[in-house]
Amino acid sequence: MKKSLIQLLFLLLILNSSIVSAVTIKIATLSPDGTAWMKKMRQAAKDIKAQTEGRVKLKFYPGGVMGDETAILRKIRINQLQGAAVSSGSLTRYYKDTSIYGMPFLFNSIDEVAYVRKRMDKLIIKGLEKKGFISFGLADSGFVYLFSNHPIYTIDNLHKSKFWVPDNASSSNTVKAFSLKPIPLPFGDVLSGLQTHLIDTIISSPIAAIALQWHTQVKYMTDMPILYSWGTLVISKRAMKKVKRKDRKLVSKILNRAFDEINHKNYQDGAAALAAIKNQGIEFIKPNAQQYKQWRDIAVKGNQKLIEEGYNSRKMYELMMKYINEYRNQH
Repeated sequence: MKKSLIQLLFLLLILNSSIVSAVTIKIATLSPDGTAWMKKMRQAAKDIKAQTEGRVKLKFYPGGVMGDETAILRKIRINQLQGAAVSSGSLTRYYKDTSIYGMPFLFNSIDEVAYVRKRMDKLIIKGLEKKGFISFGLADSGFVYLFSNHPIYTIDNLHKSKFWVPDNASSSNTVKAFSLKPIPLPFGDVLSGLQTHLIDTIISSPIAAIALQWHTQVKYMTDMPILYSWGTLVISKRAMKKVKRKDRKLVSKILNRAFDEINHKNYQDGAAALAAIKNQGIEFIKPNAQQYKQWRDIAVKGNQKLIEEGYNSRKMYELMMKYINEYRNQH
């Protein structure tokens, strides 16, 4: 009897230990459920749960139910959430050089982007880690374009628009570069803003425009990439420290692999998204050479001013331009 009681207590101790050591990481995102991104993340969560034998679980809050990206990151700071899948611009308040790739009119092609990213992504990931966020890789969101309900060929056309951009530091850099006065709205209000004509022009990647159904409320797309965008999944270092060391390695391996697959898929999906938007009847309009030069000249001056005023570090900017010029000289 005494032996059986000791065995029972020992079993309860083991069970209690496994329960205490289980960690649930709550992750929020604006990405709607059912998207390719969410499917990939949910599969990664299943793999993590299986391979850690239930010691680590990921719980997702998609579709903006936890608020916009600013609210999500604030909730991570107070430990209401432990992770977020967010756009690069929302992270600049913690590490300013997350917006370095998003300066207007930097890149001429996605191949240039890939060349630079191969050499600089690790620096951005390291910078985020120093600020308390573990990133599991950068995922391509593609080039960002102007979508509108009236043709936009020139900056003057844009100034006369009811223009929306995301309310984060990256978009603010674009606003500063072109001296714009946008209408600020949370992501969740953009669709209704277009429907009610509160806004008539947005800046978005084709992938995001389709995922969020914004493309259903616009007539034109200015066929001129404004800037490059990306997203990432971050989990707070504080939350990751609660995960056992061996499980931490598994979590990192699975999430890094998932994000690498998302990144490559998004490269492919970018072209498909553009074709899908054109098939929806949206008219593609293209500024002429003189108009394009005006956009680019203002962007170059604006980018220099952003560096001078410290919105991005000069060291990272110069390194990026070195790689851009290196690629152009080789091709």
